[in-house]
Amino acid sequence: MLRSARRTITILRTRKDLDGWRAQQSEVGLVPTMGALHAGHADLMRRAAAENDIAIASIFVNPTQFAPGEDLEKYPRTFERDVEVLRDAGVAACFAPTVEDMYGDGDGVAVLPPPRFDALSEGAARPGHFSGVCTVVAKLWNAVRPKRSYFGQKDAMQCAVLRSLRRDLAFDLEVVVCDTARADDGLALSSRNAYLDADERAAAPVVFRALGAARDAWRAQAGPGPAAALRSAAEATLAAEPLVRRVEYVSVADYDTMAELDVVPPPDGGAEPRAILSVAVRLGNVRLIDNLPLRGN
Repeated sequence: MLRSARRTITILRTRKDLDGWRAQQSEVGLVPTMGALHAGHADLMRRAAAENDIAIASIFVNPTQFAPGEDLEKYPRTFERDVEVLRDAGVAACFAPTVEDMYGDGDGVAVLPPPRFDALSEGAARPGHFSGVCTVVAKLWNAVRPKRSYFGQKDAMQCAVLRSLRRDLAFDLEVVVCDTARADDGLALSSRNAYLDADERAAAPVVFRALGAARDAWRAQAGPGPAAALRSAAEATLAAEPLVRRVEYVSVADYDTMAELDVVPPPDGGAEPRAILSVAVRLGNVRLIDNLPLRGN
């Protein structure tokens, strides 16, 4: 177990280290991450530190949520810089285990998401991904035993899957979903934005503009309207950007279940989401995802 200088942050490398640390704490807030931290992660951590007696973050590039041919090997690994982000955000401890410590010989139990997610938007686009997410998050929740666990809205289906995991396996914790952090031009913050070259980065806000076009179409509805009109508005915006190489999906779905909608309920002025728009595109060689809950007017 190592302690960094200046503001104290405890680095926990093994489950044994974590168990010893956890035995000394009461109410804990957990922010699971894969590292390569950005301002959106820092927002989650500050909220965890404010709402709990103490906050812990995990940094673990989880191999089981990467499909063959995805970016496991080149995923950014910036641990020393990440520790500074944790320190500045008020996090007290960082759990940074090895693959062996998390998975042993690799022949262990996997946690599967509800099968319905496999056929929906992000689940269909990344087969096996959410099994890896559920497995690692279940391990982290069991090990840390947090009162609250914090996630960003940008990964909309992940949030829905994890709400289901918490409910179905009776984890005694709250899943806290925080608003997507964005750059000034609307691009959702993501560790994978580091893959964008200058031209791609300049074009990337088209994803948020596409969501905005779909939201504008929804706001123009006088009553329940066809989801196809919202999809068409987003697709037209994406089609106008030459660097968008492929649109993987444009989803208009129920906010809680992520099931695709044929008819979208109209704006009601309320704070609760009526539906959620989600998009995944290939911009050059970089995969970008984003979403926008439909709420208010």
